[in-house]
Amino acid sequence: MNILVVDDESIIREGIQRTLSQQFPQHTVYLAAKADEAAWLLRIESIDLVLTDVRMPGMTGLELMELSRGRHPHVKWVVISAYSEFAYAREAVRLGARDYLLKPIGKEALIEMVEQLGAEIEQNTMRSKETHLVRQNLRLLREGALTRLITGLDFGGIDLNALLEDHPYFYLVMVQIEQKRSGHLEHFIVENVLTELFDNFGHGVVASASVNQLVGLVTPDLPHQLPVLIDELKTQLKRCLKVPFQVIATEELDKFSLIPRQVELMQRAEVGQSSELNHEDHNNEAIELALKYIRAHYQEEVTLERVSSVVFLTPVYFSQLFKQKTGHGFKDYIIHLRMEEARRLLHQPGLKISDIAERIGYQDMRHFSQVFRRKYNMTPSDYRQQLSDSEKEEGHRFSWS
Repeated sequence: MNILVVDDESIIREGIQRTLSQQFPQHTVYLAAKADEAAWLLRIESIDLVLTDVRMPGMTGLELMELSRGRHPHVKWVVISAYSEFAYAREAVRLGARDYLLKPIGKEALIEMVEQLGAEIEQNTMRSKETHLVRQNLRLLREGALTRLITGLDFGGIDLNALLEDHPYFYLVMVQIEQKRSGHLEHFIVENVLTELFDNFGHGVVASASVNQLVGLVTPDLPHQLPVLIDELKTQLKRCLKVPFQVIATEELDKFSLIPRQVELMQRAEVGQSSELNHEDHNNEAIELALKYIRAHYQEEVTLERVSSVVFLTPVYFSQLFKQKTGHGFKDYIIHLRMEEARRLLHQPGLKISDIAERIGYQDMRHFSQVFRRKYNMTPSDYRQQLSDSEKEEGHRFSWS
């Protein structure tokens, strides 16, 4: 089970982590000091249980919970509050929290609560894992299809009608967040608000057009509901977002082939209202951000899915965009970084090759040697021996000069 502890007080979150790690070593415990870190972890990790403080800077635990329910319906929530904040705990239960813990948190109460919810989660997981996987994959396919439509990419034989057959008519809704001040939390808020409203008013799918631009395709249960949906969207975003934003919607559409042109028109309309960067600039910015992230983390297990989520793009689109902008495939680029660092480290004779492999992200030294050999036509040992021979030859020439 994966547990996320969200609290701005390090003593509390680290104390909970120690207790859970000692009592339940089989569980993984993640920590977040504020809501945007929690939103990020909910997005990239498979979290089963969230223990969240009520009062935190930026966004309360209740707001985080309310925004996350639509996107992560399987997650169970437990609220942490002081006695003076008991009203928040009651509100949390109303919103669907399974339990609440009062500060100071007793170890016995914490352990008992996690044992009980852990048993429930295990039972639920066995029953819903397959269903959730199907739904998740279908959602990702629909997001990918919408992203391809937005960007005008080829579909490679994908049948759009089969993926989006529930949309005989639809509207496009674009939300633009101020680029210079937006971040993970703002993107998370917009994505979740759109998803929840689409579910409340009908059905739809949301995709990232860029780091700070999201486009939703929605079919309301009743056509006249769109203005109400837009008003509710603006109301919720004004309440939750701390940065300027714009909302643009199309008229009713009935052909998926119209989407690229409609998105282009919405982006042009937006440019007339704002001095934000154009779509190409957003793509360049996304790749620059991805490159910075990869250079900082290539020693770890860096996956395409993780990096694409960092820049808020679907994996398929990000992979194609990365190749287009850098001239290298995603995996090839990471291998290149690792191998260049390996060559640099091999110049240090005191470092074991197994240590070098581990430093650059390979736990298996044999795998590291195979990759190095494919890259440079020699093993790491051969490369180091070649360096040594060159140094000896240089020393020999110098001694006779």
